[in-house]
Amino acid sequence: MKLRYKLALYNLLTKLLFVAVFILLMPYFLERVNTLQTDNELINKREQVMDIIAAFGVEGLIADSANDAFGSYNILKQEYISLEKAETESLWNFIEIAQRMVDEEVIDYRVLNYSFMVNGETYLLEIGTSLDNIYKTERNIRTITLILLGLFVIISFIADTTLSRVLTQPLEFITRKLKETKSPSLYNRQPVKTSTTDFAYLDQVLLELMQKIDELFTKEKEITANISHELLTPVSVVQSRLENLINDGGLSEPHAEKVSESLRTLHRLKGIINSLLLIARVENRQFIKNEQFSLEELLREVIEEIEPIASDKGLQIQALFKCDHNMTRANRSLLFTLFFNIINNAVKFSGNEAKGPVEVHCFSENDQFKVRISDQGPGMTEEQGAEVFQRFKKRKSPDGHGLGLAIVKSIADFHEISIQLTSRPGIGTTFLLLFPN
Repeated sequence: MKLRYKLALYNLLTKLLFVAVFILLMPYFLERVNTLQTDNELINKREQVMDIIAAFGVEGLIADSANDAFGSYNILKQEYISLEKAETESLWNFIEIAQRMVDEEVIDYRVLNYSFMVNGETYLLEIGTSLDNIYKTERNIRTITLILLGLFVIISFIADTTLSRVLTQPLEFITRKLKETKSPSLYNRQPVKTSTTDFAYLDQVLLELMQKIDELFTKEKEITANISHELLTPVSVVQSRLENLINDGGLSEPHAEKVSESLRTLHRLKGIINSLLLIARVENRQFIKNEQFSLEELLREVIEEIEPIASDKGLQIQALFKCDHNMTRANRSLLFTLFFNIINNAVKFSGNEAKGPVEVHCFSENDQFKVRISDQGPGMTEEQGAEVFQRFKKRKSPDGHGLGLAIVKSIADFHEISIQLTSRPGIGTTFLLLFPN
């Protein structure tokens, strides 16, 4: 999962946890706050009633009542006020939940009870608010709060996702540069545009690291090329002298056989040196890519050259060309070597164990030209496949030196060709070459 998605998900989970805790605690706090607010309203109404009594007297309120009492309910029975004489000498001042009969209907109220004395008489004042009205207010507040919380979570998640994407754009730019880098020398040295010092520092460190790796690779290539070049001359001289000894005919048969063995060893050593020189020259980009040619024609030439070897092993090479691809800005001789090594390897390692022919298939798929070379030989394990392009990694061939596919990889990288290898023991091996658009 990408970093920006992790950040957005973390923020979302944090907010959801906060919302969950808030929802769990909301009924308790909402009830407390609503009750406190209702009690304050009842107290304020009590003070208003007491101000009226102080101004006009209590007799004016209960004069028209036959039982020395006054009562009033609003039309919806949500509130009521009651004033009557009380036969108690104790003074009351408390709030309770009580039931009252209104028009033969029992209704629950939150009631403020307040007693006071006027002219030696004790009066009881009751002011009530319907609990249904209180609960309705709580439900409305709860609904509005939940809607606002939902909108808050959605809007904040969108904002967090957008912000995370903006903040991590420099990191994605750095990652994209690394993915597109096939060689340290081709690393994109364009600095990342960011105000985040951590990303700028990371980009600078990676640039310096790529430069150091490129310098090390360059030195290694130079050393390989120099050593190979310096070895080639004395090896050629020794080979020439040994050939002259055999041609002179003055050697006994045992000595001539030993000299011939030495010549074979020198020939193999010379092949290794030439292969290393070729790899070094390709990696140092000493070849020119300015040729235009038909890839189908090139593949036919390679197959024609390898067919005699395949026939000796009882193998067939089947070519299936569904489209012709014209190469531009390429090196024909290098690509000839690339295909020759792959097809020759397929023939060489198939041998008598092959269950079918070696297939060479070129085609176009998703606007990209591809070449697939497959055999039905012994195949390779996953570990062997991971090492197949490394130098001096040989399979079961005594006459090879483990540089053929290393040369293939160098030439492919030089032409920006991607190689995909799939192999299964007992089934065969397939090389898929993807050419750049």
